[in-house]
Amino acid sequence: MNILHVDINHPLLIEQLAALGHTNHEDFTSTKAQIESKISNYEGLIIRSRFTIDQTFLDHATNLKFIGRVGAGLENIDVDYAAQKGIHLIAAPEGNRNAVSEHALGMLLSLFNKMNQADKEVRNGLWQREANRGVELDGKTVGLIGYGHMGKAFAKKLKGFDVEVLCYDIKPNVGDENATQVSLDEFQKQVEVVSLHTPQTPLTIGMINRTFIHQFTKPFWLINTARGKSVVTEDLVAALESGHILGAGLDVLEYEKSSFESLFSEAKMPKPLQDLMQSERVLLSPHVAGWTVESYRKLAQTIVDKIKTQFH
Repeated sequence: MNILHVDINHPLLIEQLAALGHTNHEDFTSTKAQIESKISNYEGLIIRSRFTIDQTFLDHATNLKFIGRVGAGLENIDVDYAAQKGIHLIAAPEGNRNAVSEHALGMLLSLFNKMNQADKEVRNGLWQREANRGVELDGKTVGLIGYGHMGKAFAKKLKGFDVEVLCYDIKPNVGDENATQVSLDEFQKQVEVVSLHTPQTPLTIGMINRTFIHQFTKPFWLINTARGKSVVTEDLVAALESGHILGAGLDVLEYEKSSFESLFSEAKMPKPLQDLMQSERVLLSPHVAGWTVESYRKLAQTIVDKIKTQFH
């Protein structure tokens, strides 16, 4: 097959696809319209997040047999329309689930032990021991929203701690030996830590909002290594101020986009994001939870393996 690569990925992807007899073309600079004009020449497309694969694009892709997204989700692809066109969709959540789970655990422990705040203070000559007294993860009830590849990987990491792990998922019977599946009502009564492991869908956009937060019986810590639009920033800030949320570790943001830096340079930063940035109880990272040296290779290998299984 002729395969077009529109994002840079680990070299093994092209090397191994070539070894399987496929012809690989790379185009990392053309506009979406330019790619559309030639996509009919290809049976395969490899993409990360460069642009959205919508109905117009898919209408041009008259010979496309598969789209491989080198990432965990397919939210930048019109999945239903691709299915109508008979295009096989491939994602690689297995490739970065370990990286995401380690990052989530690191954020949680950093928040519990005020590592971000303590580091800044020591560098500025302050030795504030009592102000930086931490809390321990052991004895807590940790709740995972979404119990697919990412949620299961995080639950496995938590096995080394004396914690109770609960999960909530719209799919039935996904709990296992590492997490007990419960109703949303039971989840909100019990948990003290909430970690998101959901894809971006109409159901999850704006899911963590004021109403949802206030339904929890106990104040809780929030970790989001999933999708930024799942959390309403304004409501998160209000919950941090009121004490409904004790702290937040965010690898993704509601305002995240390719030109994120422009929010700073062009004085366009929304007020809720300004407030979030100023909070000592918030730990931020730039959507890198699944972005490790190891996951770079594993994501590419997963795509190759799935293409091999489907088409060879």
